[in-house]
Parts: sequence; structure tokens; C-alpha cells
Amino acid sequence: MTVLLVTTPPGREGDAILELEWALERVRVRGTDWRGVLLGETPLSRDEVVERLRNFETQAIQRLIPFDRFVSARWEELERAALELGEKIDGTFAVRARVRGNRKLSAREIEIRLGSVIVGLGKEVNLSDPDYTLLVEVLGKRAGLSLVRRGELPSFEVRD
Repeated sequence: MTVLLVTTPPGREGDAILELEWALERVRVRGTDWRGVLLGETPLSRDEVVERLRNFETQAIQRLIPFDRFVSARWEELERAALELGEKIDGTFAVRARVRGNRKLSAREIEIRLGSVIVGLGKEVNLSDPDYTLLVEVLGKRAGLSLVRRGELPSFEVRD
């Protein structure tokens, strides 16, 4: 099961859900407490999700992040997930975080703390042009982590 974070312009959530259903066929999408932010679940593999959406012409999807781990937004869980994903890095890395609906965590603190956990594995940081980026998306009490290679995720341009 692959969990996805999808962003869309506020008010275009319905269009984005339809596009995801067309592109992925087997997907369950729901809204979140944040406008323009959707969560989806699909039995498709992460690679298949990325490939299908890379070749899909979208009008509403802005960003798609397939999570490798979807955990409780607590330090122990975040660090454990970062360690597991950090083992897969065979090059330089950076950590990028975004926090929604959680006042106990800050994006900057997540980036520094999880980055130091991965450095502890002997991995090298490169903030300007990393081979891998660990994306951390905190949504209230849950957090999704995704380790992406440079250029792996498709980028979308939304037109009005």
C-alpha cells in the first residue's frame, strides 16, 4: 500500500481527486484539515504511481509525494524512519521538512535533527544539490517521509 500526499490549488481538490482516479485507477483519496492538501492510498507500488503520473497531463495536481513511511509525528518514530531510509542513501543528501497543524515540531528542527541522525550513518550532506532528499511532511499527529533521488518526482504546472 502506497500513501500519497497531493497538493492542489485551494478549491481544486475535487478536480485533483478525479485526476488521481483517472491516472491511478485504484486509489482512495480524502481531504485533510488543510485546503489544497489531499491524502491518497493505492495498492500500486511507489514506482508505478510515479511512472503513471509522470505521463499524465494534469490540470489540478501541483505536487505529489509518495511516502516510504507514514508514522506518528513523534521524535522517536521520525528518527527510526529516518535511520531506515538513511541506510538506502548512496550519495549526498539533504532533509527538507514542512509542518502543518503541529505546534510541537518545527521544520527547521526536523531538518537539523534528522539530518544529524543520517550523518551518524556516515552519509554526507549537500544542501545545494543533493543526490537524495528526505522529504518530511507533518500533518498534525502524523508524518510522511519519502526518500527521493534527484529528478525522481514529476513536476506539474497548474493552469487556471
